[in-house]
Amino acid sequence: MKKNIHYLKLISLVFIVTALLSVNTNARDLGDSLYADRIIKSKAPIEHVEGQMAKLAPIMLAPDYSYLPPSEQEVLSILVEASRYIGEAFSRQVHKKNWILEKALKTYVGTPEQIYYDYFKIMVGPWDRLDGDAPFINLDEFKPPGANYYPADMTQEEFEAWIALHPEDEEAFASEFTMIRRMGDQLIAIPYPWYFGDKLWKAKKLLKKAARITSDPTLAKYLNSRAKSFFTNDYRESDIDWIGLDGDIELVIGPYEVYEDRLFGYKAAYESFVCIVDREESQKLDIIQKYRTELVENFPIPPEYDLKPKGLSSPIKVVNEVFAAGDARVGIPAIAFNLPNDAWVRENVGSKNVMLKNMLEAKFNGVLIPIKDVILAPQDRDKPTMDGFFNYVLMHEISHGLNPGTIVVNGQETTVRAELKELYSTIEECLADAESIWNNLYMINVPDSPMPPGLKDSLFASYLAGMFRSIRFGTGSAHGGGIAIQLNWHLENGGFNINSDGEFYLDEDALIESVKSLVSKLLIIELTGDYDGAKELVDNYRYISPQVQAVLDKLASVPIDVIKQYPFDK
Repeated sequence: MKKNIHYLKLISLVFIVTALLSVNTNARDLGDSLYADRIIKSKAPIEHVEGQMAKLAPIMLAPDYSYLPPSEQEVLSILVEASRYIGEAFSRQVHKKNWILEKALKTYVGTPEQIYYDYFKIMVGPWDRLDGDAPFINLDEFKPPGANYYPADMTQEEFEAWIALHPEDEEAFASEFTMIRRMGDQLIAIPYPWYFGDKLWKAKKLLKKAARITSDPTLAKYLNSRAKSFFTNDYRESDIDWIGLDGDIELVIGPYEVYEDRLFGYKAAYESFVCIVDREESQKLDIIQKYRTELVENFPIPPEYDLKPKGLSSPIKVVNEVFAAGDARVGIPAIAFNLPNDAWVRENVGSKNVMLKNMLEAKFNGVLIPIKDVILAPQDRDKPTMDGFFNYVLMHEISHGLNPGTIVVNGQETTVRAELKELYSTIEECLADAESIWNNLYMINVPDSPMPPGLKDSLFASYLAGMFRSIRFGTGSAHGGGIAIQLNWHLENGGFNINSDGEFYLDEDALIESVKSLVSKLLIIELTGDYDGAKELVDNYRYISPQVQAVLDKLASVPIDVIKQYPFDK
């Protein structure tokens, strides 16, 4: 065993040295005027890229943090710098050639072709996330389902065959924090610290520096433990410390979401959110925590199913985003998140919901309002509100923490993620969406409800309008695919309807029953680890019908989403 570990360390050093030599060699090539032409063999028409860019409305996220002490303002700047290195690690996870493509495209800055560089930076790679990952640079190079986490030509069958022959490798190969590579005719798992050590070392030094400066002991504790975890590859302790953050600065930095891995949904992407806490809004939401057990007991599943939630508790933080990097900034930006994803931490400590208030407001005003004016029938057109949108997103994030994490299949303990494989993210996002409506309806009726008056009407209409915000990202994404399933399910069951003008309207009673049946089906799929059932649901409902496409066509002039910009951008 020790020999194998030393062998893998040697392999990892070879990879790192090779990468560094490659960087130095190609950096010298930048002086060659033919450099870009050698690397960038083909490009989509510039008019096409301009059209794609027009689908994204730029917004500046610049919350006021001048009230913070000078030391904490310095900490923010240091955390932004650390985040940049995490963003570079994510870029390497997306595509092994990203760094060299970026250098080549940078030669276009100041020319009419700069738009290729700008769009590449938004997409973090040569593939258009608004167009099913179609390449807009090097048009014959399609994105591997496993991004750069696995060899580009590796299939699910090859991976599973290797594990069948080498069961001792399964834990390392299925780990969220390893890269799979070929070494001759062998497959090996390289831990993240060995593969991304150059970026992680720089980020670690900055986190340690910020820990020495901050006056917030909970932040200092998290920064030190997270810096350590970058090289132990064990994030459990620092995830627990993150849940306990209690100051004005909210930071999450490290590998988390698995959406980029569409081969298995195993590998975690590096990301960073640097935020400041809105304490007044956060305190209003604490009351929801008292009802976690009741919400789980209210789920519409038969009594023989024993649901053990992923987490014991989910503190809620409302924050304003100061900076983001890596998976937190790529393509369509998030409006909220629920972390950590570690099933053990969720079940034994809990998780935390973070609502990005300034992002929510930007998307509601810039995208949702124009959408609802186009797609909703007159009787429902004025019902969507910021309250409806906020509470829908809020309960979506809380619902993630209520869902099953560890389950038993055929007498063996496993996880929902492991059983549903590449379908997990789509099923989980679909379930959290539907549960959001179900759980909001419950919370509206509790005696000390924190929900605003009249939420029910605005909730349903915001839910429907919000679907047309998300489905425009494409059904290939976890969120877009989950939305397509819900939309077709509710149309089939009469919760959503279309009038003669092609506009959508609600049937509230039918919608409640449709939500109930969908929540029940999805929960049972997760509780039983039913991959075949998940695949059948995805195959039958993840599509765009002609009626829905006709509505989407009407939204051609409405931005699909926003592009995040920050004063910290270089």
